[in-house]
Amino acid sequence: MPDPAEIQLHYRTCHLCEAMCGLAIAHDGRRVISIRGDEDDPFSRGHICPKATALQDLHEDPDRLRRPVRRTPDGGWEEISWEAALDEAAARLKAIQAAHGNQAVGVYLGNPTVHNLGSILYASQFVRALRTRSRFSATSVDQLPHHFAAYHMLGHQLLLPIPDIDRTDLMVILGANPLASNGSLMTAPDVRRRLRAIQQRGGLVIVIDPRRTETAAMADRHEFIRPGTDVFLLLAMLHVAFAEGLIRPGPAALIRLEQIEQIAALARPFSPEAAADLTGIKASGIRSLTRRLFGVPSAVVYGRMGTSTQPFGAAASWLIQVLNVLSGNFDRPGGMMFPEPAFDVVAITRAAGATGSYGRWRSRVRGLPEFGGELPSAALAEEMLTPGEGQIRALVTIAGNPVLSTPNGRRLESALTGLDFMVAVDIYINETTRFADLILPPTTGLETAHYDLVFHALAVRNTVKWSEPLFPPADGALADWQIFAGLRDRLNGRTDRPAPPRAYRDPFRLPPHRIVDRALRFGAYGSWGRQAGSEAGDGLSLKKLKASPHGIDLGPLRPCLPRRIATPDRLINLAPDVYLPEIERAADMLAEDHRAGAGLQLIGRRDLRSNNSWMHNCGRLVRGKPRCTALMHPDDARRHHLVDGQVVCFQSRTGKISVPVEISGDIMPGVVSIPHGWGHDRPGVALETACARPGASLNDLTDELAVDPLTGNAAFSGVEVWIAAGETD
Repeated sequence: MPDPAEIQLHYRTCHLCEAMCGLAIAHDGRRVISIRGDEDDPFSRGHICPKATALQDLHEDPDRLRRPVRRTPDGGWEEISWEAALDEAAARLKAIQAAHGNQAVGVYLGNPTVHNLGSILYASQFVRALRTRSRFSATSVDQLPHHFAAYHMLGHQLLLPIPDIDRTDLMVILGANPLASNGSLMTAPDVRRRLRAIQQRGGLVIVIDPRRTETAAMADRHEFIRPGTDVFLLLAMLHVAFAEGLIRPGPAALIRLEQIEQIAALARPFSPEAAADLTGIKASGIRSLTRRLFGVPSAVVYGRMGTSTQPFGAAASWLIQVLNVLSGNFDRPGGMMFPEPAFDVVAITRAAGATGSYGRWRSRVRGLPEFGGELPSAALAEEMLTPGEGQIRALVTIAGNPVLSTPNGRRLESALTGLDFMVAVDIYINETTRFADLILPPTTGLETAHYDLVFHALAVRNTVKWSEPLFPPADGALADWQIFAGLRDRLNGRTDRPAPPRAYRDPFRLPPHRIVDRALRFGAYGSWGRQAGSEAGDGLSLKKLKASPHGIDLGPLRPCLPRRIATPDRLINLAPDVYLPEIERAADMLAEDHRAGAGLQLIGRRDLRSNNSWMHNCGRLVRGKPRCTALMHPDDARRHHLVDGQVVCFQSRTGKISVPVEISGDIMPGVVSIPHGWGHDRPGVALETACARPGASLNDLTDELAVDPLTGNAAFSGVEVWIAAGETD
């Protein structure tokens, strides 16, 4: 038992998902005693989810790499020094580019990159030093359509509107399950309490989803919708709003009035009756939903993963915001609003002219468009497998596991085996990094300082918090920012330490904490910012944050348009021309035969205890009954003569997997749901706990050819699968 006199409390933010929950960690200086919610955190107020305790598992995990490793000729691994590892990585990448051109080196950035201050600040500097256009990330298997809408409507790809959940009278949720995700593109700890509060003040929560999710189960109304048909529902709602004279846009000073008529013309063919046939939602239900949305004092329409990862992902994400604008719920309390974080990435990048880009180049094989300097990850495998000028021959992965997270993972596996060189910045030998020649593991979790650069910009309330490291890193360990700085300098031919004057001119020669301090001082709440002396007292600085270990509340979201709009005329571009072909494509589908085929439509699923694939190596998060199951409606089970728990082989154009069936009325007939991130039974994976409960990879079934044509974002939702005859147990 620990000596009570030695027990101390450490306060920090959990960085394992978007919710930014405050933690109080009891420790004795050497080990964690307990992890609980910080009741004095002004944002999360004591709430945590089960993932928070995994910080201890992550820190203590014997499978976590702590030194660089290099592949040996016999296929094993050997530890090497940091100097040798960084030198070899940079030298081999430079040699491949010298022989085959800059595009011959590809980069893939995984989701955890944005949860880590050092990575998000310094990985981009390393990638820039590679001078390659072969850049990919988890963005294009997730939320790219939201950034696309922000760029074309508001002029900046990071100016994402956030639901003002704490003040709304009606929240309509499409393709999202915030009770499992803790909010997504909506940083909102304790979402259950926030949704209950809507109901307690007389408001409503309505969920539109092919599955009766955890969120749908607590909602006032749930409607099943066929996967990938959200665009027809949204257009039908606009049709009703115009036909019944419900339109009530916000201040005319923010909108080009002629575009309202343009939207009316686009929506005219999409009657509720036509949409009902496609979506499975009755025309009367579409009308009542629309009238309620336009009839309450405040409302917000919120869509997430399900609306993004479908063939009409771009159009659906745009139309959601069109509804919010035309119902008068944009940039006003209770509607869609915009955070103004203390470290304001939008303001900083806008001042630098880096507001986003689209279509500056296209992928070599399929011609998919660049967005924000990246190509769609659905093209990654073909860019490695297809010979010719620009073929990717070397790959760098950064905190990513694309074999399990991108479509057709088996094809990507095949591509990885043919690379000339691969280096991974990662803490595990996982399904992807097992193909690497070098793995460079950074310090992580409790060994690092933390500031949520991204998620403060997506939060439902303006707050700010700094987390000091709990434990010192092991001797000789490097933080991620030190790894990226070392690689960057070697690629640029520089290994010397820059002089302070140079560091002052180039902020990326500074350590992360000094960059944060400078940004806070120059920001809206800093001593040099325009709002100094308001919520932040005498102005924010890192010193002030360190003196406030629970964080500082900066107040609710405030109207901030047109000041933050980045379009040339400072108006919302309600009807960007780029979307018009998508509406024409949707109109063409109205006349098609929509009778169900023999197959099932596949959708994903998320669990509160599972965020990314690496969390399956935390024992306490995978306890209990197996969660990698195929959720199927009883009618479909009877049609295929299946019983609950039976192992069934599902197949698609790309592959086959076998998983147990879980029969439930919580899934729409004709739809099957399998969670993502599983499939740990690949040879060479060094994750003992995960391999003991491997599950099967959803992305062995998804199709890299199925994309949203406008953005190239992966269209996971609605992929057709069949039950393989004679291959069930």
